[in-house]
Amino acid sequence: MVQRLNTRDVDFDARLEKLLAFESAQDPKVDAVVADILAGVKARGDAAVLEYTRRFDRVRAGSVSALEIPQAELQAALRGLSAARREALTVAVTRIREFHEKQSVKTSTYIDALGNELGQQVTPLDRAGIYVPGGKAAYPSTVLMNALPAKVAGVGEIIMVVPTPGGEKNDLVLAAAGLSGMDRVFAIGGAQAVGALAYGTATIPQVDKITGPGNAYVAAAKRRVFGVVGIDMVAGPSEILVVCDGKTDADWIAMDMFSQAEHDEMAQAILLCTDAAFVDAVAASIEKQIKDMPRRDIIRASLDGRGALIQVRDLDEACALVNRIAPEHLELSVEHPQALLPTIRHAGAIFMGQFSSEALGDYCAGPNHVLPTSRTARFSSPLGVYDFQKRSSIINISLRGAQVLGGIAAELASGEGLPAHARSAQLRTRQ
Repeated sequence: MVQRLNTRDVDFDARLEKLLAFESAQDPKVDAVVADILAGVKARGDAAVLEYTRRFDRVRAGSVSALEIPQAELQAALRGLSAARREALTVAVTRIREFHEKQSVKTSTYIDALGNELGQQVTPLDRAGIYVPGGKAAYPSTVLMNALPAKVAGVGEIIMVVPTPGGEKNDLVLAAAGLSGMDRVFAIGGAQAVGALAYGTATIPQVDKITGPGNAYVAAAKRRVFGVVGIDMVAGPSEILVVCDGKTDADWIAMDMFSQAEHDEMAQAILLCTDAAFVDAVAASIEKQIKDMPRRDIIRASLDGRGALIQVRDLDEACALVNRIAPEHLELSVEHPQALLPTIRHAGAIFMGQFSSEALGDYCAGPNHVLPTSRTARFSSPLGVYDFQKRSSIINISLRGAQVLGGIAAELASGEGLPAHARSAQLRTRQ
């Protein structure tokens, strides 16, 4: 049964810390396996990828080229969808693209008082790699949320990898890849796929950045290859934190908690509410509705292990707890969510009002669903166009600028004990 907490309890802080505790450090056994896989891929390229794909995904192929899914197959999967599902996918693509187009940052410069031209040049990555999970469930939404901001950013080539255990492909994932304009798609997964993207093989070119979630082995691999390539983040279990004033339907709140709990047993769903009677109603709704959920065993394990219904004194205290928890998904299911928004500093995505269910953000609202977890919303942001762009500083110094700034730079360089720096700056002051 999901545990109940009250902020008035003397042991509340200790119980909350225990609830939030999640060991994000890498499991040494997992890390050791991943290190061997990555070393194998780096040293043996395609041969290692084939070996690990056969071992872990039970897929045999004569070459890595045979594991590439052709564009014709992607388009056939798209055509094979029902009209309703194809329309839903198309609308989601349109909405996600429109949102991310508003994030684009352009090259810009300005002229300062000395006549210097200063600014930044914004350029897209040459090549990005997108990891799409393919184990317990299939995630076409992950395809869209990673591919579309990369496309908007202008990435030159996007390579997708997706495991197909037992050779089983998901048509909706393939359709999403075709509709979002993926350049190349390979039916490989796990640490070997991360290694192939990071180091490159004879068949799979090296990428500049790897984005997308995966299991513990994928997360460990992304940690290890960071620096060789960029990564978006190391994602932990999914989270939802709901702040409610008791005026939303209790069944809605219970189902919103289910929506994250059903991901896996380590997912976390927490309710903060001022109304004790409403907390009781949500608890009753959980027991009533869980019986009909196909993934009820996963939901039950998640809620019993890491879920909580917490009674708070008031909404101010609830907001303070939000910032302490720094959730991936935050629902402000209250009558006046705008009044609370200025006090929220740490959350991956904020869903405002009783009609803004988190599930809408997962699929088609528009903003990205790749979000910081495990309290990293304190310093991280959702995936976006900016993750597929880089900025180069532009510095065009005028004659007057060189004469004025040269003396300043020389003085500071001398203070740092770097005479060549000082001399380089001084030489241009004599023109």
